[in-house]
Parts: sequence; structure tokens; C-alpha cells
Amino acid sequence: MMNKTVVVIGSQWGDEGKGKITNFLSEQADFVVRYQGGDNAGHTIKFDGVTYKLHLIPSGVFNPNIKNILGNGMVINPIHALQEIQALKKQGFPCNNLYISDRANVIMNYHMEIDALKEETMGEGKIGTTKKGIGPAYTDKTAREGIRIVDLVSSNFPALYQEKLKAKNELITRMGGKPIDYEASLATYLEVAKQITPYVTDTVTLLNKGIKEGKKVVFEGAQGALLDVDFGSYPFVTSSNPTSGGACTGSGVGPTKIDEIIGVVKAYSTRVGSGVFPTEFEDEISKDIRERAHEYGTTTKRPRRIGWLDCVVLKYSAMINGLTGISLMLLDILSGLDTIKLCCAYKVDGEYIDYIPADNGLLARCQPVYLEMEGWQEDITNVKSFKELPINAQRYIEKIEELIDVKVKIFSVGPDKLQTIVRENIF
Repeated sequence: MMNKTVVVIGSQWGDEGKGKITNFLSEQADFVVRYQGGDNAGHTIKFDGVTYKLHLIPSGVFNPNIKNILGNGMVINPIHALQEIQALKKQGFPCNNLYISDRANVIMNYHMEIDALKEETMGEGKIGTTKKGIGPAYTDKTAREGIRIVDLVSSNFPALYQEKLKAKNELITRMGGKPIDYEASLATYLEVAKQITPYVTDTVTLLNKGIKEGKKVVFEGAQGALLDVDFGSYPFVTSSNPTSGGACTGSGVGPTKIDEIIGVVKAYSTRVGSGVFPTEFEDEISKDIRERAHEYGTTTKRPRRIGWLDCVVLKYSAMINGLTGISLMLLDILSGLDTIKLCCAYKVDGEYIDYIPADNGLLARCQPVYLEMEGWQEDITNVKSFKELPINAQRYIEKIEELIDVKVKIFSVGPDKLQTIVRENIF
């Protein structure tokens, strides 16, 4: 049966290359949907020799035939959204195919201020937040104190904002910050609201109607499964559900309507910010990987921590997401290594385990158990099929499939969309 709806999720700690694969799959899609997170995400897409960096806008925005949805599960900074829209327009993309959920919560100026102040006071206990206001916005949403997009574009917004800002300014002052001026900031929000109003709609109905009509949909996750607020290394996680279940709650589409779940996997591991990272290593090889792959955050510019591929993580990720396939990214970066390591288990307190413990203290004591494989020296950036890969690269892919029991349906040998090899059609 042909797939109609595909969820693309990050299987590790984010930065796996979801933007590229979403953009690649979106060429066959009618809708691309972001369902969680905010502009703490950073998706890099390269085509026709040009590199584009997106933070809020879905990766299908470059195709005028695709409807791009910012779903209800997101937290949206309207000022940043408008800036991104204006930048895309300057690059020749009119964004007439963009739809913003009226049910999404708004990241307000006070959320960013509180986020930054809180992070500064945490010292060594820092979460590693991007200070974009994501956590405080989700906190307000859960506490039923948030402002939604539907509120922002309504005539009731000035009074609602005044009420919320009064309470938040008291908190900001107690935290040692400077209160936000109501009149000046209100003027900015009113102008922004006027400009984004044409994009605001009931995306839940729009999307479900499209699925009923047989339209093809790509759900684009941000961050990664190991940063999920429920399933990641809590509290060093994001404030939403990047896992596949979040695609349903963050878009208003029921789980029975999801056909395929593709886990995007980097051929090695990276992580930004704090938190346990079992396969992390720092030597000349990790430095070479970081520079060759430009492993610096799209949003934060922070250098990413480097580790060998962790199949304990991937097995866990496959389980909690219900992965039906894998897209293996940046395989070309491993070219030239004599030996490549794959973590197949952990050893902790003298015992071997093959799962992710919830206890961070226990996880921190886990030592990776490595399977060492012969590398390959050949340049693989121009291969067009699995069979054209060096035999050791083929064996690397096959061993990953064996260890996590999920097929690698797509693999990537370079940043351009033409360097994407499909072993099994998704749509």
C-alpha cells in the first residue's frame, strides 16, 4: 500500500539532518507540518548550490505547490516568524503557502527574558537552553496561562497582554532583570499581528481535510528523540515531544492516520548542551569530524559534542517512535577512518545492559561496549546506489540494521539533495 503520511523524526539528540530529508521527501508531498518546538530548531537545507537555514518555517516552503503548516503543538515567536518570512521573501520565496495554527502558543518577550535569567542563575546545573523562551512558553501553556496565536490576532490582545505582562514583570524584577515596557512592546506586537494575520488559520481542519482527500503529508520533527521531555535524559531535554507521538498531538491528526515513521540518524553521534553522552570522545578524530561536517549549532553556533554511533540509543529510539525505516546521514564524513566504532551495549557496575536507564546517575556510569569495524578510504560523495559503496561502508550500514532491527531505507553521502540515495521508496 502506498504511504500517504510520513513522520520524519530525529533519532538521536537532534541535528541529524532532518531538514534535508524533509525537504527531499516534500518534493512528493502536498503538506509539510512542523508539530512541536519553536525557533530553537535549526534546519539546514542545500539545493541548487545555495544553503538555506530555517528555524520556524517548514522545509517545504521552497515549493509553491506545498502547504506548509506551523502546527498547534509549536510555540511560536511571532516576531522571529515574521523576520524569517521576510528573509525568505527577499530570497524569492513569497511564503503564500504558509499556514500558522490559531491554536499554537505564542513565545512572548517575557518568556525569553525569564529563560535567560533562569539559565544564568543555574550555574553548573544549566540545561543548555537556547534562551529562546521555549521552556517558559511551554510552562505557561501547561499551566493554562499562555497566549495563543488566536489571542494575538484578536482585538482582546492589548488587555490580555497587559494582564500577563504585569505578573511577568514582577517575576523578572525578582530574578534581577529589567521590567519590559508595555506601551513600546505592545506597538511592536500589534504591527507584527497585523502582518501575520493572513497566515493564521484552523490548520487542524485544513490538514485533516487534506488527508481525507488523499493528500501526501510529511510531518517534520525538530530536535531529537533523546531530547523528548518524557523519553530523553531528563532534565537535560527540550520542553516538548519530538518523538512520533508528538506528531499527532501537535497537529491534530489521529495516530491511525500515520503510515510511515522515518528516523533520521547521523552516521556518528553529536549533542549540544548539557546531559549524559555515553559515546562522547575528544581527540584528533573527533576534531576532524567536527570541522569536516561543520558540527556547530545552526541556531546557537555552539560546537557540537562528538561521539561514535550509539546503537543502544537507536534501539531505544526505534522502540519509542515505532520506526519503520531509517535515513542514515553524513556517511561520507566517516570516509578516511581506519577504524569505526559502533556502541552495541553498555557496561555498568559490572553488568551489560542494552537499554537507556531513566536514572541519569546510572546512565552517567554506563561505559560503551564497542564493536570495531574496518573503515573505508574511498570518496563516496558521488555514489548513486548501495552497491557502489565500498564493501566496508556497506557492512557498516548492514550492521546498524542488524543491531536495531530497522532497515536503512535512505542514506546520504553529502549535503546536496542529489547526494541522497533511496533504497526503498517512502511515498
